[in-house]
Amino acid sequence: MSVPPPTTAATPSSSPLHGVRVIDLTTTFMGPYCTLLLGQMGADVVKVEAPEGDIVRHIGPERNAGMGTIFLNANHGKRSIALDLKDGRGRQVMDRLLGDADIFVTNMRPRAVAALDLGFDRLSTLNSRLVYCTLTGFGSAGPYRDFPAYDDVIQAVSGLAVTQGDLGAPAYVRTPIADKVSGLMGLAGVLAALVARNVTGTGQAIEVPMFETMAEFMLLDQLGGLVFDPPAGPPGYPRMASPYRKPYRTQDGYLGVVVYTDRQWRSFFELVGHPELADDPRFRSISGRTKNIDELYQLVEDKLAERSNTEWMDILSGLNIPCIPVLSVSDLLEDPHLDAVDFFQRVDHPTEGLLRLPRLPISFSAAQLEPGVPAPRLGEHGPALAYELGYSEGEVDELIHLGVLGAGAASEASAKTRS
Repeated sequence: MSVPPPTTAATPSSSPLHGVRVIDLTTTFMGPYCTLLLGQMGADVVKVEAPEGDIVRHIGPERNAGMGTIFLNANHGKRSIALDLKDGRGRQVMDRLLGDADIFVTNMRPRAVAALDLGFDRLSTLNSRLVYCTLTGFGSAGPYRDFPAYDDVIQAVSGLAVTQGDLGAPAYVRTPIADKVSGLMGLAGVLAALVARNVTGTGQAIEVPMFETMAEFMLLDQLGGLVFDPPAGPPGYPRMASPYRKPYRTQDGYLGVVVYTDRQWRSFFELVGHPELADDPRFRSISGRTKNIDELYQLVEDKLAERSNTEWMDILSGLNIPCIPVLSVSDLLEDPHLDAVDFFQRVDHPTEGLLRLPRLPISFSAAQLEPGVPAPRLGEHGPALAYELGYSEGEVDELIHLGVLGAGAASEASAKTRS
């Protein structure tokens, strides 16, 4: 079965990362989120998948097998090539992909990377300008380096689960926050290395460990008195830990309210009939309020229960006290602000139908972000990419026949045309 070479040329773009090629050897959440953001900024992201595909393809509702909702959300704007990297011929294709790439991102464990001979030392000899980013569970210099890691494990070990828990029972945040924060840290590292490459002309290796990333993320506010050596107090940030810090119940719903500054508290005390509290030594300063936050937040809870959402929104907004209705995930789809800023993009997927996808929340004054293409089917772009790398039709057919290269949608379309 012969697959004809592609004839469509790329169109010019003003996206910030236009012309940057990313080879994405990642799965699940952390790595795909990092490369999604690179793609949304205009990079050409080539997702390299095993013959069975990214496991996330099968999470969430599906209209077609292997096209689950999380995969559709985390991998749009990418091209997919399915390669058997355990086969030497598959690794040769990978070498060609990496030969002129700008960025390589992987979240494979170090032993797996070594087994596939995809370490930085060798790849940097193939491409001295390559920015090589490894997203790991734990830093390679520590004793945990070979431990497997998923988001739950990192939430547990980083202090997040204990901090999130109530009444001493650890709890997980109900979104893979460690994966996503680490993906953001990977993005920051990659972009910094690209800037450095503009100066030095050479790439470098970046390691982004989840454990260290989330420990740093947590300790910014939670280290508390342990910042000093010897300690000047316990760890933690009392305002965050208050059981009364929560969405507040009103007569007809819930509001998110934060009374924070001296002026805001003085206004709130006057509003609820307790102006004397503004001069109470416990509440005059942010330091005192932080130490006595439970009593203050209990007062907020009690008072907000007396009026409706609309009444409180009018009153508190007039006092410049931050307040907002509590929304569900479904509510976001109808939110007037998100609608006004065109937050949701509607994309017509060739097999999955109309999709609603969040856009990159960053805007650039001197760049125009292009709408992303829909998430790829497994190996959809493999044959076309092989042609781009210089493989002949016969060589592509042989790689497909041997199971080294996934046939992709192009082969299927070609076969249908011939029949």
